[in-house]
Amino acid sequence: MMTLSWICLYAHATLAFGYSLPLTQALDSVQQAAGKAVVVPVTKQVAQARRILPEPVVQFLQTKLYGNTVETWILALLATLLLYWVARLSVSVLASRLGQLARRTPTDIDDFLVSLLQRTHGMVFWALGIYGGSLFAKLPAAANLLIGKLPFLVLVLQLALWANHLVTYLLERYTRSRPTEWQQVQMRTMMSPFKFIAVALLWSVLGLILLENLGFDITALVAGLGIGGVAIALATQNILSDLLASLSIVLDKPFVIGDFVIVDTLMGTVEHIGLKTTRIRSLSGEQLIFSNNDLLKSRIRNFKRMEERRVLFTFGVVYQTDVAHLEQIPTLVQDIITQQEKTRFDRAHFKSYGSSSLDFEVVYYVLDAEYNTYMDIQQHINLEMFRRFQAEGIEFAYPTQTVVLTPDAALQSLMGHAAPSAAEPKPSNSSLEHA
Repeated sequence: MMTLSWICLYAHATLAFGYSLPLTQALDSVQQAAGKAVVVPVTKQVAQARRILPEPVVQFLQTKLYGNTVETWILALLATLLLYWVARLSVSVLASRLGQLARRTPTDIDDFLVSLLQRTHGMVFWALGIYGGSLFAKLPAAANLLIGKLPFLVLVLQLALWANHLVTYLLERYTRSRPTEWQQVQMRTMMSPFKFIAVALLWSVLGLILLENLGFDITALVAGLGIGGVAIALATQNILSDLLASLSIVLDKPFVIGDFVIVDTLMGTVEHIGLKTTRIRSLSGEQLIFSNNDLLKSRIRNFKRMEERRVLFTFGVVYQTDVAHLEQIPTLVQDIITQQEKTRFDRAHFKSYGSSSLDFEVVYYVLDAEYNTYMDIQQHINLEMFRRFQAEGIEFAYPTQTVVLTPDAALQSLMGHAAPSAAEPKPSNSSLEHA
């Protein structure tokens, strides 16, 4: 008996919500769908239940409360909960079945559709339940108007959530279509502000639709927003300049996320490019935050786009090195560099006469942008030069000073007029007087 009552209740709420049918037509539809099953009208089931219940319970159920009997409110509550759980369970089962089918196909479009179903918000199920439950009770005109608009308003919000997910999916799919990882990172950097703008416009349009359906005059609101927008633009010039600078960074792409850059005297790896600021992780670990507008005004050195690294280093040998060894050193250094992998030798020359050394200058290229690779190669070159120079008897120079000591006579001549010896007598004033 109770099972048939639940079937009748569910049939009434579902069909009335979906097709706005009266109770008798809804029950007729259920009977036709059930085939041979016999569905007893709700009113008859309730009447049979009343005979079983004690008289005080029946009187309590017939008590009026806010224009409806307690029995009516109970039926409305049960219908709300039933519709909520049936709708939620139906979507969950449908998403599970579609997910099983999607895993067998190579495309990701069906996976996206399954994720859309899984992102159905609980407010949709509550809106269906409340609307179906309200059909059992007599509500004031204002309440009926609000509940009548509730499914549409919730549906608009749900469409906004789905559209937000759709924008993310399309941008991510387009990013993954790039052939290289660097191009994917570049595309994510470029799409980030556009995603923000697209989502902001989407929610703005849907917000206006919601306000219009709630009875607000959006014409005056849009006009007010236009005037207010001018005032806000004047008051937030710095913020807008940073916003335009972020679009310039995205479109012109002087750097992307993951690039190693030097800005004036500061350096680090780009972690985030926002609408107002760009964040860089320095080598020492702290995060450097730059205003986008200030960043574009600075001199930026982007090392990530370096295809090869030019290396210049100098060294000196002692002045005692003979000419034969001086002529041999450039060829020897060239041989050492060409033996290293990922290098291209450019030149090696006896550059100048230093204060304490004969100076050589060497230039070569590392065919890799990684700094660690460059340091490994330079270390191998330095060690090999030390070994080869030691074997050839060539000495590296280091700052020295030579002190030259001259003979005693020369020292005396340099000293000039020496002080009189203490043994030599000095003429006295008395002798001068006698003279």
